[in-house]
Amino acid sequence: MNAPYEIDYETIFRFAPVGMCISVNRVIQSSNDALTQMFGYRHGALDGESFAVLYPTMDEFLRTGHRIIPIMNARGRYSDERIMRRASGELFWCHVTGRALDPQDPLGPGVWTFEDVSEKRPVSAELTPREREIAAFLVEGKTSKMIARETDLSPRTVEMHRAKLMRKFGAATSSELVHKLVGMTR
Repeated sequence: MNAPYEIDYETIFRFAPVGMCISVNRVIQSSNDALTQMFGYRHGALDGESFAVLYPTMDEFLRTGHRIIPIMNARGRYSDERIMRRASGELFWCHVTGRALDPQDPLGPGVWTFEDVSEKRPVSAELTPREREIAAFLVEGKTSKMIARETDLSPRTVEMHRAKLMRKFGAATSSELVHKLVGMTR
């Protein structure tokens, strides 16, 4: 009979096939190799850094933080796909999932995973920070009214951004725009 295998959680964390980190108040306490490689940093360089270094702009970092809090309070976890920034400045689509260790403290200690989905969904147009935010909501299947509620914009303003995205991506319909945003062609 085989002796039971001793589980080394630190090794599992470090070599997990997806980017992972432990954070407190949106500051990375510990990150694994997959996360630092995905974002183009050397081993350990993200430890002690704010999540802000992973966002295209400070405004996007702040808006995402405000959006996360009520969802974490309601569900205890958060997940979305958004455009993030590598150390080189390259923008890419990333699937992000997080869970608070204490449901009463949504941005307190937590575990976050990051998966690079840029092969399936390349960033192919120059987008403003607001257009990136609207694009992420469209990919989630949200309507203009839903996006307006979550961003404190008017539905008309959201429609204006959607129209700009349609022009930039050469999409004739909203459905075609979403297909292009997710990297599918029609």
